[in-house]
Amino acid sequence: MTDAPFRPFETMIDREAALEIVREAVAGADDGELFLERRRSEGLVFDDGRIRTASYDAAEGFGLRAVRGEVAGYAHSTEITEAALRRALETSRLAVGAGGGTLGAAPKGTNARLYTDVDPLDEIAFPAKIDTLKEIDAFLRGLDPRVVQVTATIAASLQEVHILRPEDSLVSDTRPMSRVTVSVIVEENGQREQGSASGGGRFGLGDLINRATWEAKAREALRIALVNLTAEPAPAGVMDVVLGPGWPGILLHEAVGHGLEGDFNRKGSSAFAGLLGQRIAAPGVTVLDDGTIPDRRGSITVDDEGTPSNKNVLIEDGILVGYMQDRQNARLMGVSPTGNGRRESFAHAPMPRMTNTYMLGGGADPGDIVADLKDGIYAVGFGGGQVDITSGKFVFSCTEAYRVKDGKVGAPVKGATLIGDGATALQQIRAIGNDMALDPGMGNCGKAGQWVPVGVGQPTMMIGGLTVGGSASEKG
Repeated sequence: MTDAPFRPFETMIDREAALEIVREAVAGADDGELFLERRRSEGLVFDDGRIRTASYDAAEGFGLRAVRGEVAGYAHSTEITEAALRRALETSRLAVGAGGGTLGAAPKGTNARLYTDVDPLDEIAFPAKIDTLKEIDAFLRGLDPRVVQVTATIAASLQEVHILRPEDSLVSDTRPMSRVTVSVIVEENGQREQGSASGGGRFGLGDLINRATWEAKAREALRIALVNLTAEPAPAGVMDVVLGPGWPGILLHEAVGHGLEGDFNRKGSSAFAGLLGQRIAAPGVTVLDDGTIPDRRGSITVDDEGTPSNKNVLIEDGILVGYMQDRQNARLMGVSPTGNGRRESFAHAPMPRMTNTYMLGGGADPGDIVADLKDGIYAVGFGGGQVDITSGKFVFSCTEAYRVKDGKVGAPVKGATLIGDGATALQQIRAIGNDMALDPGMGNCGKAGQWVPVGVGQPTMMIGGLTVGGSASEKG
C-alpha cells in the first residue's frame, strides 16, 4: 500500500501572496475563497475479450470567488501562479462592485478523518488490474454458456483540495475513490438481455479487486440478465408499488432530494419551498443527508467551501425540518451552512448538493410489506430517470421488477417505468421496512452541468398510487 503523494499548499503557490489576493478579491464582499485542486484519475475498460480503453488524466488549477448578495464572481485557471491569480482577481471583483458587504464567519474546523489517504491509482500494479479484468471476463463466460459479452471496468481517482479563506484559514482534504463495474449480455433463442452490478467508495482498489468481491458482482450482473430473459411485458396503469432497499433510494434522491437543496427553495422554484415545519410526508418518514459516513462514495470530510460535512435531518417523522445549504444560500436564508457546498472541480463554483441521502428504516417486516401488496409492482433495481424540480414530477425506468398479485411475487417484468411526483409520493408511503440499506457505491449526481459522487439508501417501502408505464395494458 502506497501513501498518497499529498502536495502541500505552499508547494503550489506562496501562501502570503495568495492570501493578499484573496483578501483583495473579497474586500467589501460577503464571502469568498481560493480553491486549489489537483486530481488524477484512471479508467480501464475490458470489453468483449480485449482492453477497449486505458485512460489516465491529470489536472490541477484554482478557482477564485467573491460573493456579494445573490451575485458571485468566479474565475479559474489551470495555471497556479501569482500572475494568474491577479488576472482572476479582476473577474471576481466584478461581482462585488462598490462593496459594502460584511464577511461571514469562517467555517469551524474539524479533526474528522472519514476515509484513507491511500492512492488508489498506485496501490495496485497496472498488470494486476488488467489480469483482474481478464479473470472477470473468463469467469462469467465459464459460468453460463448464454453469456455473449462481458464488459468490466476499473476506475480510480485521487483528488487533493486546499481552501484558503481571507481570515487566513486553510483547509485541506485528500479524497480517494475506487469503483468496479461488471456488465454482461446473455442470449437465448435470439433474445438478448443485459445485467450489471457496480460498487465502490472512498478507499483503495485492493478492497474491490479481490476475487470474493468482484466474483459477487459478476454473479449479480449475470443473475439480473438471466431474470430479464424470462421477463414479461410490464403492465400499465395506476397501482401500488413496493420498492426494495438500497439502490432504489435513487428515486428518493431525485424526486425529493433535489427539491430540498437550499438554492431551489430560496428562489421559490422547489415544490417544497416555504413548507418548513409542515407535514410533507407520511408519518414515520425520516430523511437525512449525511456526508459523515466513513468510506462512502458521497462522503466528504469538508465540503468545497471548507465547511465540515454534517448529518443533516431533512424530514423528521413526515415534517420538513431543514434544507441542504452552502454558505451563500444559507446566509441569504438566515440559517447556518450544512456542509453541502460542493463543486465538480476548480473550474466550477460551489452550490448546494447532496452527499449520502437516505430514508431511515421503520418497523415493518419486508416480507409482510410485499405480502400486503394486492396488485402491483415490486421494483428492486433502477436505471435512469428524469425529474422536474419545480413540479417534482419524475419518471424512472426499472432494471429489475416483478409483478405481484395477492401478495405473491410472480414473473419478472421488463419495460416498467414509474411515474409520479415527489410531494405526492411522500404522502403516499404506506409501509416502511426495517431493512434500511445504503447503495453499493455507484451514484453520480448531475446539476447545472456539474457532476459529483453521491450515495443513496432506503428500506423496503410501499408507495400507493404510482403510475406504472409499461407495454401491456392493465385490464384490472
